[in-house]
This record gives sequence, C-alpha cells and structure tokens, in this order.
Amino acid sequence: MKTAFLPLLALLAASLPLPAETVKDREGAVRADKARFENDARWAYNDIESGFKLAQATGKPLLVVMRCVPCLSCMGIDTAVLMENDALSALLDQFVCVRVMNANALDLTKFQFDFDLSFSTLFFNGDGTVYGRYGSWTHQKNSQESSLAGYKRALEAALAVHKNYPANRAALQGKQGAPLPFVSTLDIPQLAERYQRELNWDGKVVQSCVHCHMIGDALRNTYRREKKPIPAEWIYPMPAPETVGVTLAQDQVAAVAAVIPGSHADKAGVRAGDEITHVQGQPLVSVADFSWALHRTADQASLELAIRRAGAATTATLVLPSGWRHDTDSSGRVAAWPMRGMALGGMILTDLDDSERRAAGLDAGVMALRVKGLGMYGLHAAAKKAGVQKDDILVEMDGHSRRMTESSLLGHLLQNRFPGETVQAVFLRGGERVTIRLPMQ
Repeated sequence: MKTAFLPLLALLAASLPLPAETVKDREGAVRADKARFENDARWAYNDIESGFKLAQATGKPLLVVMRCVPCLSCMGIDTAVLMENDALSALLDQFVCVRVMNANALDLTKFQFDFDLSFSTLFFNGDGTVYGRYGSWTHQKNSQESSLAGYKRALEAALAVHKNYPANRAALQGKQGAPLPFVSTLDIPQLAERYQRELNWDGKVVQSCVHCHMIGDALRNTYRREKKPIPAEWIYPMPAPETVGVTLAQDQVAAVAAVIPGSHADKAGVRAGDEITHVQGQPLVSVADFSWALHRTADQASLELAIRRAGAATTATLVLPSGWRHDTDSSGRVAAWPMRGMALGGMILTDLDDSERRAAGLDAGVMALRVKGLGMYGLHAAAKKAGVQKDDILVEMDGHSRRMTESSLLGHLLQNRFPGETVQAVFLRGGERVTIRLPMQ
C-alpha cells in the first residue's frame, strides 16, 4: 500500500533550532507528523503495544521506526521511506509498522539501539524477540541523503530471520537488550525530574519530548552523579566498523568495502569484497547490527565472523585487545558535547596531522590536540574561564603525553577522574608552555 508523505516544508520546519522564536515551527512539524500518521492505514502512530499485539495476531514481524521529527538529520531517508516506492511498499506490506517520534515511555529492555541517530528501525517478533537493527550515519550526516538500498536489504534480511524463527532463537540471543540499571526511560532520574510519560499536546509538545539521544546522556550522567566510572560502552556506544578496521558498504547488509592495513580486521584475514553474514552466530541485517555486536563485546575478546567470499563460506576470528574501544571516533556524535562538558570543560579538540606537528616541532607519537573551539555557557565554559584559548595545543593532560585522540582522552578522564577533582593540562601557546588546572564536572 502506497501512502502520502509528510510535506517537505514541515520536515524543514522541524529542523529549526529550539530558541523561543523558532519553537513554533518545530511544534508545527511535530503536530503535522501526528496529524499525518495517527490515523494512517500502514503506520501505527506512537503505539508500540498495539504493534506487538497485531504482530502476534497476524504472525507478521514488527518494524518500529524511531524518528526524531524535530531534527533535520535523516530527513532524507525518513521522507523516502514514507514515499514508499513500489519495491519498498511490497516489503513493508509484510511487516506490522509502527512510527515512534518520542522516547518518553520507551521500554529499555527491548529498545536498545544507537540513541545518537535521528532515524532508526528495530525489527521484532511479536513475542518481543529482537531480530535486528537499522541505522545509518551516512544519512545522519547528510540530511538530504535519501538512498534506500541498504534499508531495503535490512528489510529483506529481517524477513529472512523471521522466516527461520523460532528455530534460530538461540542465534538471536546476542541481539537482545543488554542488562541496564533502568527498565524504562523515566526510571532514569535525570529524565524523571523533567519529563512525563505522555507528551503535552495541549502545550509545548517539543519541550515535553524525550529525544533518543537524551537516554544515553542521562545514563552517563547517572554514573557521573554517583562519581562512578562511565562504562566504556556508553562512552563509545555502537562503535563504527572502522574501529576494528573495516568499512562496510552502506547499500548492503554487511559487505566489506575496504580493510584498513594493519587493523584488527586485516590481522584476522578479512578482505575487501567479503560479505559478513554472522558475528558470534548472530545473523546480520544491516551495518548497525555489526555495530551492535561490537557494542555488546567485552573489553578484551575474540569475535567469530562468518563470511561469504566469492560464493563460498569461510570464517575469521577478530581478536580485540584490551582497550580496543578507545580507537572509536566519537567526535561527531551528539553525545560528545555533554561528555566534553564533563571532562574537557567544553574544549573541542582535534589531533594535529604530521605536517602540523613538524611545523610545531612535535614528534608523531606525542599528544598534540589543537583547541578547535571552546564552549561559552554552563559546564562548557569551564575551560575558557580557566584560561584556555582557541588554537592552544594540548600536549599533556592528567600526566599523559602520548598521542591520543579527543575520543580516547575523553574515555580516560570519564573512567578515572570524577566531579570535584581538577586535572593539570599543559598547552603550547606561541611557543610557550602554559599550565592550567581544569575542573572535572
């Protein structure tokens, strides 16, 4: 069944920032989304419970789209899914489809995915078993990207998993939600203090909405409030495949487009052109499923990959040493900003490349992080207030001077230093070394 789609104007209005003078436009976009979908023939709107009941009654798998309507990111793929070309419609007809645009009442035992994305899809059996996840950083970074090839592959793969259920139940165990300290979104203190289970449709609905990224932020803040180390999987959630050395094609389920020389994947014998079909026995439905497998992996582990190579089945063992997550680049995530406030006083840091290092007289193996930007308000103003200046070069922090990325430095500080402490940082400024003590927050 082909349905109409949310007008592009409303989607564009939804991308506007949150200040008071523009909140009306964002409100309009959210209300237009509700008006469009609450009586839609295909999409059950914000009603996950009815979706599970219908999936059980019909025997169809359940597809749940998590979409942050007020965000510009992923607008292209969201619009493309709603437009439904004939090929996509034929696939969607085989699912019970639910559209969710807020996370206020989310069951965190079932709904664990990449909270930093503005468009995600989860596939379930009616009994609540997770079949897989879809999410795309290509679409997140480029709001106009509307390609559906990878999404269609994910739908097809999820249907294949459903066809084999429940015989494959044991293989799906690793896809289920990991133990969390909270059952639902509003069990998290930081969110319970500000939000209600139901949206305020009679008032400012956008301000009453829990965005998906707020879940990760609140989980990290819970550990921070208690002065406990933030678990590595929440500092580096859903690691990109490049973390272990592979680039996966976005228009396939998990086809290897490139392998980074000397990486963990390279050492395991993974090759460009390989198709990774399973990780630790889990059938993959998308690139996001590969990231989920990494998300659930221990600090030190070996992962068994099932691979289809030139039409033949083979395997590879991906050996991940202790600390492998610190190779994740989390700088482009929404989550990076609040973490910078906690540990860096609002500094945005970029690693100097080799030519910049030579110009500054710095070796390739030492810390050299340029202060690309500084926050101006709240926790993010701490570095500026302490005396840090834009274009300073951080060469030592908390006694560490080896080369590391901003992401790796954040991991060290968020696991070893806690609110109320201060950390010594050394900067190069105009050829002089400047020592500043930064507060952990």
